[in-house]
Parts: sequence; structure tokens; C-alpha cells
Amino acid sequence: MTPSAYLAACLAQITRFNPKINAIAAMDIEGAIACAAAATKRWQDGSPLGPLDGLPIGVKDLQNTKGLLTTHGSIRARGHIPESDLPLVARLRAAGAIILAKTNVPELGAGGNSRNRIWGATGNPFDANLIAGGSSGGSAAALAANFLPLCTGSDTGGSLRMPAALCGVVGYRPSVDVIAHPTRPLGWSGISVLGPMARTVDDITLMLDVCQSCDADDPLTAPSVTGRFAKLPPTDLRDLRVGFSEDFGGAPVEQSIRETFRARLEVLRPQVKACRAADLDLGDMDRCFDILRAESFGVAFGEAVAQDPDSFGAHIKENVALGQTMSLADRGWAHAEQTRILRKFNALMAEFDVIVLPTSPVSPFAWTEPYAETIDGQKMDIYYRWLALCYRGSLTGGPSITLPCGRDAAGMPFGLQVVGPLRGDEGLLSAAKAMEVLFENLEHTERPLANLERLPHSDVDLRSIVTHPVDLGAGLAGQNADLRTAV
Repeated sequence: MTPSAYLAACLAQITRFNPKINAIAAMDIEGAIACAAAATKRWQDGSPLGPLDGLPIGVKDLQNTKGLLTTHGSIRARGHIPESDLPLVARLRAAGAIILAKTNVPELGAGGNSRNRIWGATGNPFDANLIAGGSSGGSAAALAANFLPLCTGSDTGGSLRMPAALCGVVGYRPSVDVIAHPTRPLGWSGISVLGPMARTVDDITLMLDVCQSCDADDPLTAPSVTGRFAKLPPTDLRDLRVGFSEDFGGAPVEQSIRETFRARLEVLRPQVKACRAADLDLGDMDRCFDILRAESFGVAFGEAVAQDPDSFGAHIKENVALGQTMSLADRGWAHAEQTRILRKFNALMAEFDVIVLPTSPVSPFAWTEPYAETIDGQKMDIYYRWLALCYRGSLTGGPSITLPCGRDAAGMPFGLQVVGPLRGDEGLLSAAKAMEVLFENLEHTERPLANLERLPHSDVDLRSIVTHPVDLGAGLAGQNADLRTAV
């Protein structure tokens, strides 16, 4: 297919089915058509810009796109049209990728349910009444619905991995040094990273090789190596030492999810060199994450919340308020604890090549519920606690990936999370590719496919929660035209 023909197919799919799941936010159809025509000519002339030339992609609506509405899911930005691209977006554009659409997010990226007052909620392509996850939920749903071949995401507490798991696609959180993130409010705190989302590991590495970058404004990045992810060293499963944990050091997990995970282990166990339990009780991971997250939210949004609290939702204000209860001693403890957690993890990884665990502790729940309030009889004390299986791993700064792995007991996609050592990205991706091949060859573990033809609309209109629709005349609210992000 030519880029123009492929774009036309994507646009037709979006037109038919986006009303059912509401994954796509703003679009640039006219610009995309022109870019696809130019890419088609370059391929015909034998001079493409690169392997992504002519591929339409979705960009998470937390990431600025020059000339294309970027709302961050915030009523403060319902008319915000950036004057420049986020560096990640600029790299993709320079490689020929077509910036077709923005994908839906929770307000300012806060939480695991992609809904906001600008665009509404994103429904799961397997059941539109249920969540697609977050904060990269629009990206995950768009991929599962075959709207787009590649999408961007970001991840603080699981925002690349959780929605990918719930929608049956691949989400990759790279090591903190791989993709430059110069918009972090705290440049030396690496719990938030940018990353790719796709339907296969091969597509992840295709995109990752373009996205890898270094930026002086992100002191945690390292110089990129051209072609680093273009050809990964093959992994033979028979040589792989696999550790496993059902709950990442005691996080609550529903029994049905544990049982599905155990069944996946029984598929993997006979194929690998070793498969044994890994002790992931690395420290006080929840308190550590609470503090690191709160300090980022406080820096990003604290001043604006104080000036205009009515323009922010409960999750943002809750995080800012949490940070205001903390002291310098708390902050010092959290950074020291994160260091201890990393060192314990490093010692553990001397025994394993990868560690596998569930990505989500629950099957997707109703999108009308802001978060999972109770898991296995345990009440969550804050709205993001149900993401612990993901955010505990974020504290190491290393890579992790979610692989689609059949369905759970409720018939929804099940995601297997695979975690690797800090800066062990090539090894983790290679192992993930080998696992993907194994799972794709078995009917009960292959990637599930959504049937959008038969998908009913959500019982509750996904756009019923919109209170502040897009207003291109609204610009960007606030004393300065700076919309910050904490994720």
C-alpha cells in the first residue's frame, strides 16, 4: 500500500468506529493527506526519509504538536494550539511519520482511566462500557481498534503498560536514559518517561529506534546510538532465566488475575532455562512513590491550583494537597529509599534475566468509576494505588514491557508484564520478542482481536461527561502561556 492508501484506510476505520470508543481527540486530516502524498512520492522516487515515512501515528494529548490542538485533557487548554513540537514528536515528524491525531488522556495525565471534561471518556475496544486504562488510554484503544499503527505514550505509574494490557497491545517503558524528556518539571527525577506503543514488539523497536534521543535539558538521557534498536540480538528461550511474582512484593491482586497469571507461567515454564519466584519486597515502595509523584505534581500544578482551583479536577488537587503535607525530610527519605530499592533490585537481577508478573491487578471495570476502589477485599487509600504492580517497577528507572497474552477469566485482554534491569533495554526487548512468538503460536495466549463491527456503544454515552468542549478561541488559560506536565 502507498502511504496515501494506508492513510485512507486509517481514516475510514476512525470515521466508522471512533464514535464507539472515543479514543481520538483532535485530528489534522488535511495536513495528513498532504504529508501522505509527499511520502508516497518519496517512496516512488526511492528516497524515503526513513522506515516511518508515511506512517500515520497518534500522539498522546499530553504531548505538544505544532499547529495541532493539544488540550492535556484540561479545561485550561481547550483551545491550546502549540507553536512547537515536543522533541519526541519532532523526531518522529523528521523521520516522516504523519502526525494524524491526538489520543485521549485523563486530565493532565492523572490516573488510570482516560476521561476528561473536554473529550469525554475512552471506552475499551472489547467492551465500550469498560475502561481502556490510562493515562495513555486513547493510544492503546486506537491501536487495538486498528485506527493507527503506532502511538506515543508516557509512563509514571504505568501509563504505557496498564492501558496496553487492558486493550491487548504492547506498551514499552524504556530505561530513563533512552528517550529525552525535557519537559519534566523535575529534571533529575526519572519516574516519568516517554515511550512507544504498538501492536507487536517489532513495531515497538521500529518506533523506538527513531524515538531514542539525548537532550541537554534532560540530564538523565545518554547519547543515542543510531540503529541501537534496529536489529536486536536474538534470545533463545532455553537460555532465559525467568523470575516471577504474582504481586510485586505484596500489592493486592484479584484471585482471578492470579489464576490467569499462573496459567501463563505454565506455558512459559517448560520453555525456559529457569523459572522461579523472585522476592520483589524491595522496600516501602508505595510511600516512596507517593512522595516522588507528589513533589512532581506540586511543582507542575501547585501554583496554578492555588490561583484557580476550580479549573482542576479532584485528582490533581488531591496530589497537590498530598505534597503540601510533606516535609524536606520526607523528600530526602524518598530519594534515599528509591536508591535502596534500586540497589536491592540490582542484586536480585544478578539471578535473573527478566522478571514476569501481571500488569493489572483487576480486569477492566466500568469507565464511570474513576478508579478501582477495592481489590481482593482491600480498599485503596488513594486513586492510583491500584496501579502498584506498575508503579513499583517505575522506581528502578529500568525498562518494562506489557505483552498481550490471551484473555482473562472475564474474557478481556490479559497483559503479561516483563521487567528488566536498568539500561538492559536490548536484552528485555529481545526476550519479549521470544515470548511473543511463543504466545502467538497458542490459541489461548495469542493477542486477542477486538471486533468493532459487533461492539455496542457504551450504555452511558462516553461524551456525557463533557462540560467544557473544545473552544479554539479560548487559547490557554493562566497568567503565563505555559501548560506544564508532571507525567
